[in-house]
Amino acid sequence: MNIENIEAFVYVIHFGSFNKAAEALYLSQPSVTARIQTLERELDCRLFDRQGKQIQITEEGRRFLPYAQQLLLTYQKGKLHINRKNALPQEFRIGCTVSVANYIIPVLLPRLAALFPQTRYKFVTGPTDELVGKVLNKEVDIAFVRNVNHPSLHSEKFYEDPISLYVYKGHPFIGKEKVTVEEIAEQPLVFFECGALDWLRIHRVFEHLEHPPNIRIQTDNSEMAKKLVVGKAGIAFLPGLCTRIEAADDQLVPVPVEETAGIALQTNVISNIGEHSQVVQGIMDIGRQLFEDRSPAAR
Repeated sequence: MNIENIEAFVYVIHFGSFNKAAEALYLSQPSVTARIQTLERELDCRLFDRQGKQIQITEEGRRFLPYAQQLLLTYQKGKLHINRKNALPQEFRIGCTVSVANYIIPVLLPRLAALFPQTRYKFVTGPTDELVGKVLNKEVDIAFVRNVNHPSLHSEKFYEDPISLYVYKGHPFIGKEKVTVEEIAEQPLVFFECGALDWLRIHRVFEHLEHPPNIRIQTDNSEMAKKLVVGKAGIAFLPGLCTRIEAADDQLVPVPVEETAGIALQTNVISNIGEHSQVVQGIMDIGRQLFEDRSPAAR
């Protein structure tokens, strides 16, 4: 049984189409189709039902999937273990989103440098999709991204950043026992939009209203949104990490909103499977110290 055929099967299921799987594997669509057909002949069963451009996994395909995933994972780990160099690279390349660069890296890096003192670090920033591509293409060694899964990547949750409504000092919402979505919608809003799927839950809070929320300013930059709220241009839903200094100084005040309780932005650390495990483990250990133990640096 050819491992490339199993890889094609797992990728088609992950991406939901032969074309997208072909793009991810840098193959033509007919090549992926041929690999799936070969695997079906080897297993003597159909793995997909094809209806035009739509595909649906068969019951036999569902039963085979966990074994295929385990075979692929074992092969990738074994291959990388044989070729792995024991020494850490002299330069370690890390990708991260802008928010991670602003609020997490300055706290994490001194501890990471102390853990691996002989290593230099190079950082690049970008959106999650771009950073996933850079890790897959080995342009960076690891990346801090939004919650993401990919069959060729190891992805581990690093931190969940709670989203809250923040208002400026002296705002009438401060001290209120309950603030309704209707009341929030009437206020001038600075809408920070980070592009994460979790952020859609903030949008849905306003869907039932007769009139749309009073969004005065939209931005994809959390620093800009935060400073606009401090400057009393409006109020905003913001991640906790970006506001911790202003909240400690009472320039920004979090206001509980029942409908948004529990919404958070998840940051994951991704790497190619079996690679850089020593550094990834060090980063995860530091993350637990910073965030789970609630050290002062994390507040």
